[in-house]
Amino acid sequence: MKLDYLLFMSNWLPSLNALRAFEATARHLSFVRAAHELRVTPSAVKQLVRKLEGALNAPLIERQGSGLRLTAAGQAGLASIGQGFDQIARGVAQIRTHDDRKRLIISAEPSFATAWLVPRLDRFRSAFPEVDVLIDSSLALVDLRKGAADVAIRFGSKPKDGLVAQRLFDEALCAFCAPSLTRGEGAIRSLEDLDRVPLIHWDLADLDWAKATRAWMGWKPWLDRLGAAHLDSSRGIKFRDYNLAVQAAIAGQGVVLGSLPVMQDFVASGLLVRPFREKIETDIGYDLTATTAAIERPEVRDFVSWITDETNQTKSAITCA
Repeated sequence: MKLDYLLFMSNWLPSLNALRAFEATARHLSFVRAAHELRVTPSAVKQLVRKLEGALNAPLIERQGSGLRLTAAGQAGLASIGQGFDQIARGVAQIRTHDDRKRLIISAEPSFATAWLVPRLDRFRSAFPEVDVLIDSSLALVDLRKGAADVAIRFGSKPKDGLVAQRLFDEALCAFCAPSLTRGEGAIRSLEDLDRVPLIHWDLADLDWAKATRAWMGWKPWLDRLGAAHLDSSRGIKFRDYNLAVQAAIAGQGVVLGSLPVMQDFVASGLLVRPFREKIETDIGYDLTATTAAIERPEVRDFVSWITDETNQTKSAITCA
């Protein structure tokens, strides 16, 4: 390719960031959902789209009632721009895997990564020292088909069509607190005792994908399903970061709802206890997902086999407890 052509293309093409913001917004028809995917603010996405419209001198996205719609110009360019980013993602994936060392990018829901996956990773690295592991801990749902990660572990998010999915844990939702709250005067021993301690909440309001999770992962639906709707479920402390909610519980600041398999290590180490035995079996859980192409790679197959063994050990420990 001639140098003058390259210079022409670099001067003519709009900002790739602006193109990416447009493609994500057009696909979701939402600035908020595009911002979650790109890990920026909705206002930043909106500014990038407006910048692109200015560079092209054409409106691309416009308001339609409370939502968005593509203009004719936006519709005309969307498919090709999306294909272009797919090609870039494939190229990056090929570069990433070209090195002699194998690389494995794992996108994992933050609480699962912190409480369960990371403490066990040294065992995977010992078994497969030739594989470099990168943990992308985020609530954003990465696009595996575009090479954003090799494997994703998600909670309460239905795997998309075209992906291989394997259930790691079914969800059993329990109450947890520091051991100090179960001893002495005012100890928590039953559901009725929850009226005397702060409840620790995880705020999922801003996560568009978390509809199924919100239906279960909250004190009101949990108490309602246990026949304790008369208890006040609105009291306590709210966190947007679930790991902070767990740390507050460990510090003795209240009671938090959590996944029995994922919190098992905290219980085994004595940092948390279950003050009573009530639990809710949900219809959601932790799922491992990957593309059919990724699952053919030896390092991905090794990881799937390893994590399956590890989850089975955790299930056995819960059964024996």
